[in-house]
Amino acid sequence: MSPTVSEPSWTVVVPVKRLAAAKSRLRGALPAVPHEELALALAADTVRAVRACPAVAGVVVVTDDPRVAAAVGPAGARVVADTPDTGLNAAFRHGASAVAGGWVAGLTADLPALRPAELAEALRAAGSGPEGVRRYVADAPGTGTVLLTAPPGVPLDPRFGAESAAAHAASGAVALTGDWPSLRRDVDTADDLTAAARLGLGPRTAALTSAGAPASAPAV
Repeated sequence: MSPTVSEPSWTVVVPVKRLAAAKSRLRGALPAVPHEELALALAADTVRAVRACPAVAGVVVVTDDPRVAAAVGPAGARVVADTPDTGLNAAFRHGASAVAGGWVAGLTADLPALRPAELAEALRAAGSGPEGVRRYVADAPGTGTVLLTAPPGVPLDPRFGAESAAAHAASGAVALTGDWPSLRRDVDTADDLTAAARLGLGPRTAALTSAGAPASAPAV
């Protein structure tokens, strides 16, 4: 009988901008809700789902916003202050550098419908691929990236931004093509939020969209 091979245990890096500057294209999507409350809800629900994923050993949230830190810290996330080198890719690199080896994944903070089981499936697929290869999951339209993974000893080397799926592929990362609708449904616009709501939102974002007022729930 062959020995059992354990699956990788992942650390997930989630950068979150200061709430006043986050998700600018989503501003006004819920007119009765302060924009910062909505941006916080997206990030909090994303981190909540990641923490519930059985494949994840730890979450590193890169942020300079005290409200974000207060929301995700009690849920068990490790908060790392952002660096003066601004930008999403710099934040991903900074968060990955705080991880002492092992399997690392970078995840965007705007996945309020994320299901832990779908993230687990994607990470399982990433861990079972060719050795030494970074893997990524494209967003629902197929042009952006929601998840980027790197095995031990391989830099995350993030290329998030416009047309990031093509940029990650050009950098040598291999696409993961599983059917993970909640993982692929990032939220940049009001239409994206509507699409995420059809999948089922996390509790903080759902409270905002249903009540039309800031969620009163405390930390995730």
